[in-house]
Amino acid sequence: MVTIKDISERCGVSRATVSKALNGHTDIGADTIVQIRRVAKEMGYLPNATARALKLGRSHNIGVLFVDQTACGLRHEYFSSILDSLKVEAERRGYDITFISKDIGEFSMDYYEHTKYRNCDGVVIASVDFSDPAVLKLISSEIPTVTLDFVFDNRTSVLSDNIGGMSALVHYIYEMGHRRIAFIHGEDTSVTQKRLISFHKTCASLGIRIPEYYVKPAVYHDPKTSGLATRDLLALSDRPTCILYPDDFSFIGGMNELERQGVSIPDDMSVAGYDGILLSQVLRPRLTTYRQGAEEMGREAATKLVELIEQPKTCLPQQIMVSGQLLKGDTIKNIND
Repeated sequence: MVTIKDISERCGVSRATVSKALNGHTDIGADTIVQIRRVAKEMGYLPNATARALKLGRSHNIGVLFVDQTACGLRHEYFSSILDSLKVEAERRGYDITFISKDIGEFSMDYYEHTKYRNCDGVVIASVDFSDPAVLKLISSEIPTVTLDFVFDNRTSVLSDNIGGMSALVHYIYEMGHRRIAFIHGEDTSVTQKRLISFHKTCASLGIRIPEYYVKPAVYHDPKTSGLATRDLLALSDRPTCILYPDDFSFIGGMNELERQGVSIPDDMSVAGYDGILLSQVLRPRLTTYRQGAEEMGREAATKLVELIEQPKTCLPQQIMVSGQLLKGDTIKNIND
């Protein structure tokens, strides 16, 4: 195994100089840094992670808490985009990623204990039941955390602009002449609450009255429940002219139900999704939706967590709002006279 001593002998410099060059110090010459790093690469040098952790007091390992209730795991395109971006940014900053769970083999432990067991410097909480006592224990601990789409006092959060996104969708649908707008929403979460509030508030500001039976509950990323809710809406004597879905993937259930009943999109029924995943843009007709800034959310989460880890005395907790983009597809019919 190649050591710092081997590199120092090859380059004719001290071990301290080699260490500085390999660890990003700038108090030695740029040419010396380039030479040492080139020689280290040629010799096949790999840093000793254990020694580095002991020296710096950090493992350079970030935990990710991701519990997907729909059991889609990393096939969930929206969250996989966030996590991939987070991983890329974390690695760029010199950190590895470890997924945090409650149980390891035969050992039962909570999220906090697993984080300590894996010696994580901090944790990004991407999707979870935020009322879970095990989650609250982790967030209230000494371990730096960044949450996605959920706000805790005195903790950094990265948030998608769900209020602005829903408002943009409703305004566009209104501009296309629709007044009978139904909303199939996801389960009761902070994200759902924001979208519901924005939906009702925007409709009210536009003078649109929304009957209670136009608002239907479903489950995120679940075509079955969205399909059933679509069936209920189609059975109404005053059926809506446009239906908003919880997310783009859930829309598949609505699309199947509309097709089953011979309802054409958008001629007979206009529809819109949410998230802006790739699927929405390859469907025909192309789905009107709101693309969330998943990649930016992942980058921001990694950036802010590393700042909390490396600058604990100067980094203030904050809430970062990430805006998205309205994608005007082909599923909203213009019914203006």
